[in-house]
Amino acid sequence: MTDGSTRRSVLTTGTAALAATCVGCSNYNDNGSSSSSETPSSSASGAASAAAGQALAQTGEIPEGGGTIFKDQKIVVTQPTKGQFKAFSAICTHMGCTVNQVADGTIDCPCHGSKYHIADGSVAHGPATRPLPAESITVSGNSITLG
Repeated sequence: MTDGSTRRSVLTTGTAALAATCVGCSNYNDNGSSSSSETPSSSASGAASAAAGQALAQTGEIPEGGGTIFKDQKIVVTQPTKGQFKAFSAICTHMGCTVNQVADGTIDCPCHGSKYHIADGSVAHGPATRPLPAESITVSGNSITLG
C-alpha cells in the first residue's frame, strides 16, 4: 500500500466515524420534551413564531402563580399575581432549548437546569446568565392575544 492510499483510507474512515457519531447529536431548539403545562398550537401553518393578534388563551387558562408554555409559538405566558399577565420567549438563553415547565414560581429549561422568574423572566438559577426576552401580549376581557 502506498502512502497516498493509506492517507486516503485514514481520512475516509475518520470522516465516516465522525458522521456516524453526529447522527446521535440533537438540536437544542428541538428537544422534543413535553410537559402537562404545554399547550398545543392552534396555528394551522405550524409556524415557529406567532403572529401579532393571534389568540393564545383565555385568562382563566393561565394559573395564578404559574404559567403556560405555548411550544409552537415559542411563548410562555405567566400570571405572577392575580390578574397580572406577562409573556416571555420560551427559548432558553443558555443554549436555545425550549423550556418545558412552569413550576414553583419559575420557568424551567430541561437541558441544563436553567430557571427563570415568572414575574420578569430574570435568571433564578443558571447556567443561563441572560433573562428570557419579554414578548408582547394584549389582555382584553378574558382573551390573551399576541401583540
